[in-house]
Amino acid sequence: MSYSPPTVNLPIPADKIDGQTMTFRPVRDGIDSEVSGVIQVVERANGFNVNASYVVGQDPPQSHVYWFDQSEIDAIARSLIKEKRRILIVDDDRESTHLVKILLEKAGHYLVLEENDASKAHQSARNFRPDAILLDIMMPETDGAEVAAQIEADLELRSTPIIFLTALVTMPEAKTGLRIEGHRSLAKPINIPELINQIEESLPRAL
Repeated sequence: MSYSPPTVNLPIPADKIDGQTMTFRPVRDGIDSEVSGVIQVVERANGFNVNASYVVGQDPPQSHVYWFDQSEIDAIARSLIKEKRRILIVDDDRESTHLVKILLEKAGHYLVLEENDASKAHQSARNFRPDAILLDIMMPETDGAEVAAQIEADLELRSTPIIFLTALVTMPEAKTGLRIEGHRSLAKPINIPELINQIEESLPRAL
């Protein structure tokens, strides 16, 4: 009788799992030690089969394919969700961006890239692939609205949440949920706990 790999439902998008190098324990193969392999997602009519190949012997070289069950996929998804969020902050004030970077990264959940030249912000976003963009409005040469328009016109970036950071609105106004050109806003000077709340609320829910 041929082996039928477990059919699973993916709690996060397939492209977030497929191709990831993971450390796991192939317990159903009788191996209770950690091995490493690259995950492959196979789409079926009723769900997905997910496997990873790992080395079981060096002399001669041997590998084996391990198929994950639902509980293992759920655990893998949880570990991937814990990856740091990538945040791009665009502001011509270098001291401001550096302070926000330090404080966000100190929170432990974020990897922050600073861009102090607004004319380069679009390319920085294409290279960095942020999960969210923090964008000052008043900047020389290229203002925040122009940068936002460039992001929205880019098919690969247009779904990236943008949060405007600005001294043009008061803190009470920002707390009412004021949106600028459809985007969230936060009043300067930045309150880091409020910024983190805005970031987290703007990000899509993975589960």
